[in-house]
Amino acid sequence: MLHTDIPTRGEIQALASIVAPWCVSIYTPTESDTPTPDKNRVAFSNQARQALDLIADSDARAALELEFEDLIDDEDFWRYQSHTLAVHATPSRMRTYRVPNLLGEAETVGDRFSLKPLLRTITFPQTAFVLALAEGSVRLVEVTPDRPAQDVPVAGLPTSAADYAHETGLGDRAAKGRVQGGEGRKLRVRQYARAVDRELRSILSGRDVPLILAATEPTDALFRSVNSYHRLLDESIAGNPEHLSDEELAASARTVLDAQYAAELAELTALFDNRRAEGRATTDIADIARAAAFGTVDTLLVDIDATVPGTLSPDDGAVTFAVTTEAPDVLDEVCRRALLSGARVLAVRTVDIPDNAPLAAILRYTP
Repeated sequence: MLHTDIPTRGEIQALASIVAPWCVSIYTPTESDTPTPDKNRVAFSNQARQALDLIADSDARAALELEFEDLIDDEDFWRYQSHTLAVHATPSRMRTYRVPNLLGEAETVGDRFSLKPLLRTITFPQTAFVLALAEGSVRLVEVTPDRPAQDVPVAGLPTSAADYAHETGLGDRAAKGRVQGGEGRKLRVRQYARAVDRELRSILSGRDVPLILAATEPTDALFRSVNSYHRLLDESIAGNPEHLSDEELAASARTVLDAQYAAELAELTALFDNRRAEGRATTDIADIARAAAFGTVDTLLVDIDATVPGTLSPDDGAVTFAVTTEAPDVLDEVCRRALLSGARVLAVRTVDIPDNAPLAAILRYTP
């Protein structure tokens, strides 16, 4: 079983805002269920030592060495791992994330963190809530990429439409005699759906996680008519959810998520083509770097596997490309600046980027 600490977009933005003399980023591929858990610890120890060798300031090196030794000595921490351990540390603070994505081994030292690999974890996470809604029952199921599906307790959630209506059946006379029969039943189910939506707010408020509805008609349409959560996906899970286990719901949810993400990329590609015709989209690294420096990037696509050595001017974002691979990564710095300006940054594969370029940007306005 994997154990994860996936960063939020806000946490990554907080990391992006840190500029300090000695920022160390270490990415260590790890194994979760291994008969030799020390293998992960030894791999990280070796990378930490290589990073420390790059630090010239003795006080900073000593402080970071203490932080790394404390982490290395934490046996419980190393017992529970995911596919990659990401560590970001300064002489005064360390952040660790165990992520389900298999990222390449890397260690960097500079005046800011290397964040591009970590962006993959939040670009299209296989995480969602499934609302299994039927007239006779309702449950909220959390789906994650690495753990079995789990029911989420929701205080105050109605147990059924009939129970919420305080009646034994939904075909009885409607309140105050307004409607009866089939229309009365729909009225009661809509009221039940509204109550479900109201109670879900305690769980979903402030989140940006997709919500997938598992319901039959007319319950599906009736819930959608009263839903207040902004991330309810258009595609539902078919069939009576009372006949589906949590794991069956999770399997269907992952299929829905895959289709949703593919559709989002297709929409972005179409939007990029339209904006490029208007002069508001480009794959030119130098142009994108300048746009990121002045906060005009709206959406940025970056190749998770690409690296472009070089530096950016702190004033206008002008790029100085480098030959040596030991130079900082231009793409990482462009991502950092775009994040800090509120841009949406997506770490994808080469085939998902227009022109198969390492970067593609949609701009807020014509430069």
